[in-house]
Amino acid sequence: MNGKTDIHPDEVLESLLKKGGRSNRRSNLTRMHEVCRKQHQVGSRDFSLAAIGRLAEAEGIMKGRALYNAQSADYRAMIEAWATYAGPPVPKLRRMPASHEYLMRIEDPAIRSIMQAIVAERDKLKAQINVLKNNTHVSVEWRPLGAGVAESRPQSVAVFAMAAQLTPSEREALQKAVSVDYLEQRGLREGSHGEIVNERGRTVFEVGFTRAIRKVLGD
Repeated sequence: MNGKTDIHPDEVLESLLKKGGRSNRRSNLTRMHEVCRKQHQVGSRDFSLAAIGRLAEAEGIMKGRALYNAQSADYRAMIEAWATYAGPPVPKLRRMPASHEYLMRIEDPAIRSIMQAIVAERDKLKAQINVLKNNTHVSVEWRPLGAGVAESRPQSVAVFAMAAQLTPSEREALQKAVSVDYLEQRGLREGSHGEIVNERGRTVFEVGFTRAIRKVLGD
């Protein structure tokens, strides 16, 4: 048996049919049972009311939204039996955006963690800039946070350098990541456009990588 329970949905259907009722109800329960069986046969574990409701509506059994009604308790019991039998849905793996996959090439976990934080901060700032673009009356305050932005300018936005947020150890790690000695020890070198290439001349980190780090450092 492929299921996660000893109770097969066939037994649940038999039990529901024994309750009697109108012939139309018995027919629809059987048809709903077959809809769920087909869902299971194709290897799907999605037995949510929304998914089965769409299939049932396509088969002309009932409107999908009707499954949420109190009168549809038996249909829900049938669907839940199949959901239990099939097992929990396979969790979807969270995929890293393609633009961030290069971070996984960084072998040093400390440096990788710092770079991930920097990229996340960059994305956050990009989103904030997009908001600012839609407001032509925003006053930008270049003083560090806590320097006392005037209350009379409620739309002022404090902008401060990324380097000011780095701890000494974080700064040292980034400086190390783009140092000639560190790269040479790993068979890498910096290209003419800020890219990192290996001994075969293949690009490991894209153009502008080292320049971006140095900008963050304020060098």
